[in-house]
Amino acid sequence: MASTRDGESASTPAHVPVDLQSFAVALRRTHGEMSRLVHGFATTHGLHPTDVQALGLILDSPEPLTPGRLREQLGLTSGAVTACLDRLEKAGHIRRSRADTDRRVVHVHYVESARAVARLYFRPLAEAATRARDRFDDEELATALRFLTALNEELGALRTPRR
Repeated sequence: MASTRDGESASTPAHVPVDLQSFAVALRRTHGEMSRLVHGFATTHGLHPTDVQALGLILDSPEPLTPGRLREQLGLTSGAVTACLDRLEKAGHIRRSRADTDRRVVHVHYVESARAVARLYFRPLAEAATRARDRFDDEELATALRFLTALNEELGALRTPRR
C-alpha cells in the first residue's frame, strides 16, 4: 500500500466517509492482525493465546495484578486463571509473590527476561506501528488516541455474563 506523508494511503483517501461501519471494519481488521501475531507468539512459546492476553494485562497494569483481578479482566473462571498462571510460571514468563501486608494476597509479576523475549518477538509490530504513526501529525495522533481511549472506556463498562 503506497502512502503519502500527510496520512493518506493509496487505498484510503482523505475523502472516505467516516462512519461507524468504517470504524468497525478497521477495528476488526486490526484485531485480526493483532490476534494473528499473538497466536504466533503463543505457538512459538508453547502457550495458549489467552496466556498471551494475560501477559499483556500483567505488563500494562500500573500495579501488580492479583489472580482475582486477572480473572475479572479476562472473564475466566478461577480454575482457568490458575491453569493459565501455572503455564506462564512454568514457561518462565511470570512469577507469583505474596503481599507483604497480607500474605493471603498473591501478586503476579512479569519476569524481566521474559519481557526481553516478548520485545524481540514483537519488535516488527513496534516498527510497523512506528511507520504508521509517522504518517500522521501530532494533532491527528492525539485525536486517534482520544478516540481509542474513549472506545476502551465504553467497552470496559460493558459487562459480560459471569463464568
